Amino acid sequence: MPQRRALAATKRAGPALALVLGAGGARGLSHVPVLEALDELGVRPALIAGCSIGAIIGAAYAAGLSGRDLRDHVEASFRDRARVIARLLDARVGKFTDLMRGLGNPVLIDGERMLDLFWPEAVPDRFEDLAIPFSAMATDYHLHAECSLSSGPLTPAVAASLAIPGLVRPIVLDGRVLIDGAAINPLPYEALLAPGRIVLAVDTSAPATVSDTRIPGPLEAMLGVSQILSRTLVQRMIERQPPDILIRAGVDGVGGLDFFKAQAILDASEPVKDEVKRRLAQALERAG
Repeated sequence: MPQRRALAATKRAGPALALVLGAGGARGLSHVPVLEALDELGVRPALIAGCSIGAIIGAAYAAGLSGRDLRDHVEASFRDRARVIARLLDARVGKFTDLMRGLGNPVLIDGERMLDLFWPEAVPDRFEDLAIPFSAMATDYHLHAECSLSSGPLTPAVAASLAIPGLVRPIVLDGRVLIDGAAINPLPYEALLAPGRIVLAVDTSAPATVSDTRIPGPLEAMLGVSQILSRTLVQRMIERQPPDILIRAGVDGVGGLDFFKAQAILDASEPVKDEVKRRLAQALERAG
């Protein structure tokens, strides 16, 4: 295969690969075929950065799981709808009776508990125990600033990265209140751009759909606003300074919480593997 020969010839003394996996909710399951493409090429990233769903998948990949391992895990995790719902209920911070008593949000999820329930067991407790250096992007709520986390306890850092306001409880870490990284930097590649490095950024933010008069429900609207913000921020970042390789991997018609469509998302994302292989081979040839 010409792509594999070109990659093999360039990898020996070629540039390091930085892999960036963006936010996108259930659309972010499209990251998995990208990882499978890298595995099939025998390319190992030198470092990985992720935001929200990209942080969940990126941390697991950095732990040493293969793209195929993650596909199997996703398929198994979301095959049993009743089991998934039971796990989410178990990860709730409050109870529905709390709403009636004015004590809080009954659907708010504890992100750390959710990760413990859904992550593969092979994911370690600390950044330092990962096989590949990894960083998770979060947002400092009070300082209105992005916060890249790359050391110490892994679970609270990734839970902070996915802490969508109103859905997942904020994380207090090292004296900071942290929320969803997508609020400021849903595709954290800019800080990684450097000579001698190829930055491959995978964007799964949702594009605009056709005009519609349907009014979304409260939860759908909350997630929809997050998706709109992410897409707008990513577009502005790309216009300012694009990554070396930009892969658009999301699947059209998928909402932020459509995780029960996991199999359909993975199947529909298969064509992205050829694009990743082609674009990476071209970038390595240019760099060589």
